Amino acid sequence: MKKEERQSCRRGDQVKQMILIVEDDPMIRGLIHIYLKRDNYDVVEAVDGEEAKTAFLANHPCLVILDLMLPKVSGEEFCLWVREQGHNEVPIIMLSAKARIDDKIAGLKMGADNYVTKPFDPDELMAHVEAALRRGGQFCQKVSYDGLTIMPRKGQVLLYDKPVNLTSHEFSLLYCLMQNPDIVFSREELIEQLYPFNEQTILDRTIDAHIKKLREKIEDTPSSPKRIQTVRGMGYKFATA
Repeated sequence: MKKEERQSCRRGDQVKQMILIVEDDPMIRGLIHIYLKRDNYDVVEAVDGEEAKTAFLANHPCLVILDLMLPKVSGEEFCLWVREQGHNEVPIIMLSAKARIDDKIAGLKMGADNYVTKPFDPDELMAHVEAALRRGGQFCQKVSYDGLTIMPRKGQVLLYDKPVNLTSHEFSLLYCLMQNPDIVFSREELIEQLYPFNEQTILDRTIDAHIKKLREKIEDTPSSPKRIQTVRGMGYKFATA
């Protein structure tokens, strides 16, 4: 990929928003998936409440579309679990065939942000998704790979759900590389991204020093994935495999 074809690595860029669908009916789940992809969201799916917990922790979704009648762990239990974990910023849209006012009130009281009854119009559901993300979605934009998550709007990095303290240059460098996974950046390109308005000469070894410190923080054990790899004679890349 040529340099001009890459995404900008500056903070504030739009990052795709991840949405978790929790639905045991494959036809409904597939329909929602199609509409979300159409609207340019990233999607992860779960077919029961237990699988939903694993998917939630692994993917840090921006929003959850949640069926209530689920195997193993019900939608109500999963909703309460999300809120008990302290994830109050993640909107939850409940889907249910239960159309009574009492059911809707109960769902909202347990932590749902919206309640949509089945059968539903997919375009209406997408409008609810857009509205929920418009209210709070700017705080959930993130890029995640193999337990490492960077949230540019929050200025936060998590390694297996634990905060990682980075300098501003380390943060910008990691964000740049994670936005363009498996793409090699030369040291010169990374200098341009990290020091765009610096008139002084920045040496290649400055980038090497940042990379060294960054590796120490996100590859903290011998068994940790080698996330930032050196490509001899070319530069660095964030490796996903």
